[in-house]
Amino acid sequence: MAVKEHYLPYLAYAGNEPRPAIASPEDYAFCRLVMKAASRNYTYASLFLPPARRPFVEALYAFFRVGDDRVDVSHAGFVSKHAAIDDWERTYWRAFEMGGSAHPVMRAYLDTALRFNIPADTMTPYFRSMREDLTITRFPTFDALLHYIEGSALPVGREMTHIMGVRAPYQMEAALPGADSLSTAMQLSNFWRDIAEDWQLGRVYLPQEDMERFGVSEGDIAAGQVTPRLIELLEFEFERTECYYQHARKAVPMLAHGRWGVQCGLEMYRAVLTSIRKQGYDVFSRRAGAGTMDKIAFSLRAWWDSH
Repeated sequence: MAVKEHYLPYLAYAGNEPRPAIASPEDYAFCRLVMKAASRNYTYASLFLPPARRPFVEALYAFFRVGDDRVDVSHAGFVSKHAAIDDWERTYWRAFEMGGSAHPVMRAYLDTALRFNIPADTMTPYFRSMREDLTITRFPTFDALLHYIEGSALPVGREMTHIMGVRAPYQMEAALPGADSLSTAMQLSNFWRDIAEDWQLGRVYLPQEDMERFGVSEGDIAAGQVTPRLIELLEFEFERTECYYQHARKAVPMLAHGRWGVQCGLEMYRAVLTSIRKQGYDVFSRRAGAGTMDKIAFSLRAWWDSH
């Protein structure tokens, strides 16, 4: 059975019988399959994380993937996408209340949260952003986009920071702003890479005020035209994104574990911007990203920067 076929039934799984909070090796193995099936970049970067913490990162990724896919892939088993999200949120809070879950991904996530003292309300903005995905397809301002990212991306970085820990003399509160910046930068890089793909889904993440400022219309996006105006707009957004990467880079040394892996992730997602430039800003016919040799180079650079 293919990984995706094995995974899809769990998008609709709504079992209510709680199980012990301590997840089984099989639960974590299932989370690993979910991550490998969904993200090459995340999977590759995770190889450079400490082996002892890698399963918990996989559980975190799988938790987000199940939720996201109930919106973007399949809400089979529920009357609507909204109902599927409501069920995932109820499953989440019930897990914390009961100390267990019938869902393998939720068991692994709960186990991870309890081990690393991740506050349960860290996920509150995430469930809010999931619901916004159902109705909000345009963002009038960059601030509106950041509000969305607060739920769609920031919880990932914050939970990763809890899993990796911080080293003396730093405190968790000092490291979280850098985690927020890295999550924001990665999410923005994905938005600029996936302009054409998102358009097909009826979404535009380029802020409307920026499009108007640079004279780029939705008609230009629909036509897949790489115009001088689009290039200027993308460069404007790239500069914004780069500021977040630079702020995040300063916070990586605060981590107690996994600095190499986090730095690898930073370099690979930042490379999306470079790749878009190299392909002449064509975000319509080719998917930007790092090749195998680039990833090796980033890994070596990340090792040097993180030691």
